[in-house]
Amino acid sequence: MARLRLHATVLCAGAILTASFAARAAEGEDPNTRLSSWRRGFSVDSVARPDMRVYVWFYEWQLFDAVEKGQMTHGVFSGLQKVPGKPELGVHELPSTLSEDGLNGSVTAGERGLKLEMRAVQDGAEMTLTVTNRADYDWPALAAVIPCFNPGPEETRNKQFANTKTFFRGPEGLLPLGTETPREMHYNRQLRAAADAEADSEGHYVWTDKWPKSQVDALAGLIIRESTTPGWVCGIAWERFVTVQGHNPWECMHLSVNVGPLKQGETRSIRGKVYLFKGTKEALFARYREDFGRKESK
Repeated sequence: MARLRLHATVLCAGAILTASFAARAAEGEDPNTRLSSWRRGFSVDSVARPDMRVYVWFYEWQLFDAVEKGQMTHGVFSGLQKVPGKPELGVHELPSTLSEDGLNGSVTAGERGLKLEMRAVQDGAEMTLTVTNRADYDWPALAAVIPCFNPGPEETRNKQFANTKTFFRGPEGLLPLGTETPREMHYNRQLRAAADAEADSEGHYVWTDKWPKSQVDALAGLIIRESTTPGWVCGIAWERFVTVQGHNPWECMHLSVNVGPLKQGETRSIRGKVYLFKGTKEALFARYREDFGRKESK
């Protein structure tokens, strides 16, 4: 009976989230954004300001035994060239689709059981990540993958978002992403105990040298960035997450998508969204709460 109640709760939450996204899409007949292909995924481009774009790389990392065993393993390095210093990764060209009008796109890592679908909307692009566990073991609760959200590769980088004006939802509202060190990693407060248990005796993970563990937890699967010249804002959100991190070499943002627990052969769909519009971080946070049904605790 408890499992039935849980299943009903999940279905209800999914219906509410879908209805929220549908209501947002109905606000205008022609979305203010378009999708464009690039060698590692899609960019989300403003129709009014074509130079205002952000990029989604699908996908860069796997955490906590997601897809394959290991605390941290490589995702898919797709592109035209091999990764410098990592010839064993080879070259991967993932199958992708993009509608002629630039409103719908998908990219599939079939051998890994992952597919990302994106749809342009008024204030960004809705995302659905469908994951099937094709491994020979059950994925643990912390299993996660990291799509890289960024201002673009060097040759087409959007300098308006190539900065560190980045925020996450902490215990005291929106906080700068680097509260102590620029590349520190914040953990989902609800999963913090489980994440701590995976660290070694000194509290370290295999990524600690480059992504130090912050003691400030994240309360939402959301990262926000303001434009260098005030006026625009972008962000990425997922309904299930494990970690929040950023300010890497591409000034990218890493919001890990929680894909576990997932038994062998089972499939799960996770909703997300890329935000891109003229506005403030407060306005983006308000839209996130509306889209994902998040209410502030009293």
